[in-house]
Amino acid sequence: MSDKKDIVKEYSTDEITVVWKPNQCIHSEKCFKGLPAVFNPNQRPWVNKDGASAETIANQIKTCPSGALSYRWNDGRKEEETTSAAATQIQVLTKGPLLVKNEVEIELPDGTKHYKKEQTALCRCGGSANKPFCDGSHKQIDFE
Repeated sequence: MSDKKDIVKEYSTDEITVVWKPNQCIHSEKCFKGLPAVFNPNQRPWVNKDGASAETIANQIKTCPSGALSYRWNDGRKEEETTSAAATQIQVLTKGPLLVKNEVEIELPDGTKHYKKEQTALCRCGGSANKPFCDGSHKQIDFE
């Protein structure tokens, strides 16, 4: 397991709080390419929480393959819960990680458990410093 400190950054409006966990990010650029008015890695802060409606931001965050981006509604509303009957899907990304979709609990050798609600990316190149999670190392090592 990585010795990286768990960093969590939050960007809030009255309606929504965008939560970013940089150590979990695999730099797929889906956020930036999908909604550049909100997610721009060349600006500081890189999340412009006023760049789109809260619903548009929430919908884009749902495409984050690693789960590094998440959100919560500030009025207390909840998203529809995934039913336990829904099948977990695993997608093998070309030259990239395994993308696990739906609820999953991952137990590490030391007994630590990670519960992922929507999706997470698991390393399959062997280069991640944050195993079993992908940290984007596949790009640096030209993983095929």
